[in-house]
Amino acid sequence: MINNKTQASTISALSAAVAKPRQDIEESFVSVGARLSEGAMMLNKLTRLFEALPAALQGEEVIEASSQLRSVASTARQLTEDFGKEKANLNRLVEVVSAANGPINELRRTVKMIGIVSINARVTAAGIIGDSDDFDVFTTDIATLSNSAHTTIHEFSQVYRQLTAEVDRAASQRERFDKAHAHTLTELAQQLDETLEALDRQRLTAVEGSAETGRVSRQIVGRIGSAVMALQVGDSTRQRLEHIETGLDCLADIMAGKPVDGAVLDDAVTAEALAALSTLEQEQLRATASSFADEVGEAEGALQALAIDASTIMTASRNLYGGKGGDASALSTLSAQLREAAAILRDCETERNKLEALAAAVQQTVSVLLGHVAAVQEIESNMRLVSLNAAVRCAQLGPRGASLTVIAAQLRELTTETVVAAEAAMTRLDEASALAGAFVEAAGGENAGQIGRLEQLANHAMTLLTGLDERLSVASASLNADGPKVISLLQAAAKGIDGQSRLAETMDDIALQIAGLSTDPMPDPISEALAPTLERLRKTYTMEGERQIHNRLFGNAAPAVEVEDAANDDMDLDALMF
Repeated sequence: MINNKTQASTISALSAAVAKPRQDIEESFVSVGARLSEGAMMLNKLTRLFEALPAALQGEEVIEASSQLRSVASTARQLTEDFGKEKANLNRLVEVVSAANGPINELRRTVKMIGIVSINARVTAAGIIGDSDDFDVFTTDIATLSNSAHTTIHEFSQVYRQLTAEVDRAASQRERFDKAHAHTLTELAQQLDETLEALDRQRLTAVEGSAETGRVSRQIVGRIGSAVMALQVGDSTRQRLEHIETGLDCLADIMAGKPVDGAVLDDAVTAEALAALSTLEQEQLRATASSFADEVGEAEGALQALAIDASTIMTASRNLYGGKGGDASALSTLSAQLREAAAILRDCETERNKLEALAAAVQQTVSVLLGHVAAVQEIESNMRLVSLNAAVRCAQLGPRGASLTVIAAQLRELTTETVVAAEAAMTRLDEASALAGAFVEAAGGENAGQIGRLEQLANHAMTLLTGLDERLSVASASLNADGPKVISLLQAAAKGIDGQSRLAETMDDIALQIAGLSTDPMPDPISEALAPTLERLRKTYTMEGERQIHNRLFGNAAPAVEVEDAANDDMDLDALMF
C-alpha cells in the first residue's frame, strides 16, 4: 500500500497540474478580452460615424448645392450656344473688315491719281498763263486739296490697318481658345449632370442602406454582448480550478498529517478523507471540463460571427461612401469637377472680356474712320468748287485753256470716284460696327456676367459641399485606418479561443488521475471530524454548479446557499473582462 506521505506528494503534483490549464486559460482569455474590448470600441466609433452620414447627405446644404450645380450645368450649355454664335459673328466680322480692303485700295489709288493730275495741272498752267492771268486755282488750290486728300486717306488707311490687325488677332485668339476648349462647356455640363445623378443615387442608397446599417450595427452590439457573456467561461473556469486546487491542497495536508481546521485526523478518518475529497475534486474537475468544452465553442462561434459582421459593415460602408480599394465618392468627384469648372469658367470669362474689348475697339475705330470719311466728303465738295472755277477760267482762255479743261474734268471724275470708294469702304465698316455693337449688347444684355455668376455658383456649391466632403473623407480615412485593425483584432480574438477545447481533455486526464487516488467507496455517513473541512471548502464556491455537486455527494445536511455566495454568481462584465 502506498504510504500517506507519497500520496500527499502525488496529490500536490495533481494540484500543480490543475494550476497549469488554469494559468493558460487566464492568460488566453485576458488577451482575448482585451482584443475584443479594443475592437468593439473602434467598431462602435466607426459605426456611429457612418450611421450619421445618410442624414448629412439628405441635408438642406446638399440639396441647395445640387440645385445650384444643375443651374451651372444648364447655363453652361447655353453658354456653349452663345460661344458658337459669337464665333460665327467674329468670323463674319473678319470677312466684313477684309471686304473693306478693296474700296480702300481704290480710294488710295484715286487719291494718288488726283495728286498726279494736280501736278499736271500746275505744269500745264505754267506753260499757258500770262502775266495778266490769275490761275491760282491750278497752281495752288488744286495742289492744296490734293495734299489734304492724300493726308486724310493716309490716316484713314493707317486706322484701317490697325482695325484689321486687331480683328485678325482676336480671330486667332478665339481659334486657339476653341482648339483648347472645344466642347469643354458641353462636357462640363454633361459631367456635372452625371456626377449629380451619381450623388442622388448615393443619397438614395445611403437612406435605403441606413436601415440595413442600423440592423447590422444592432446585431453587432448583440454579438459583442454574446461574446462578452461567452468569454465569462474563462473566468468561471479559472475560479472553479482554483477551488479544485484548494481542495487538493487540503487533501495533501491531511495525507501529510498536518493539522487541518484545527485538528490532526487519525488514520481511519484520513482514509475517509482520501475517498471523499478525491471523489469530490474529480467530479468537480469533470464538470468543469465539460462546461468549459461546451461554452468555449460558443465563445469561439460568437467571436467569429462578430468578425464576419464587422467585415460586412466595413465593406458596405466602403462601397457606399468610397475608400481605399473602392471608387471615389460622388462628392469627391464633384469637388474635382468643380475645381476644373472654376478654371474653365475663368478662361471663358477672359475670352469674353477680350471679345468685349475688341467690340469697343471696333466701334471706336469705325467712329474715327467716319471722321475721315467726313473729311473726304468735304474735300470732294471743295474739289468740285475748284473744278467748277477752273472750268470757268478755262472757258475764258478759249482754245488756250483746252488742255486745262481736260484736266479739270479728270479732277471732277477722280473726286467722284474718291467719294464712291470711301462710301463703299464705310458700308463694310458700318456692318463691322453693327457686329461689334451686337457683341457689346450681348455683353450687357441678359447674359451679362453669366460666366461670373456661374463661377460664383460653382464656388458657393463647392463651399457647401466641402464640409460634407471632409466628413466623408474623415469617415473614409477612419475606415481605411481602423477597419482592418478592427477585423484583425476580432479575428485574433477568435483565434485566441481556437484550440482552448484541448484544455478540457487535459482536465479530464487529471480527473482520471484524481479518481485513481482511492479505490474506497464514498464513506456513508461522513465522519464528524471531516465536517469542518467540507464546510470550509463549500464556502469557497462561487458557482451554483459547484454547490450542487457538493450537495449531491454529501447529502441534504449541507448548509443552504448563503446570500453572499449567490451574489457572487452575478455577472460583472467590467470586472470579468475589461
